[in-house]
Amino acid sequence: MTEYPPAHDGLGATEEAAGQPAPEVFLERFSPIGDEDIADASLATTPSPVDELPTRVRAVPLRVVPGGAERAIAWYRAQLGSAAYEGWCEKAARTAWGCAPKYPSAIAHWKRSGPKHTTGTPPKGAFVFWNISRFGHVGIADGRGGFYATGVNGRIGHASSVHYYRHYLGWIPGGCA
Repeated sequence: MTEYPPAHDGLGATEEAAGQPAPEVFLERFSPIGDEDIADASLATTPSPVDELPTRVRAVPLRVVPGGAERAIAWYRAQLGSAAYEGWCEKAARTAWGCAPKYPSAIAHWKRSGPKHTTGTPPKGAFVFWNISRFGHVGIADGRGGFYATGVNGRIGHASSVHYYRHYLGWIPGGCA
């Protein structure tokens, strides 16, 4: 397990109210995604050239910036094919939004956040969750029924349906809450 310092926005302020100590945040290594976690591998896609965004995304402090959902998706698109975040889906999803680490796992994020939605198409930028492994899994919705996440064919990728993985839980609005 890797220990991280208290949540910090990169600008000298913590996420907690003034005068309140910031909670310590511990991010755990997630279980690798195995073949048993994939419900339908044929749903993995490559974004069409029309959907492509620039391959570089400007680094920003850990704070939500204007165009949050677009920025989160652009971050994933810029990382397509990378294995750098394998085993760190929660860190990748919060980084895409420009958020400081907060939850020890994707399943903790799901349990401690809301409002939760278990039906309907997740809106662009929403966090989408699955109950695979004891740590769960999280990605970012594309707004068309698909998502971007780590562990798509073993790398950061895109799938056209949230049913790419088994045991879909649902979605919560995106952002740094």
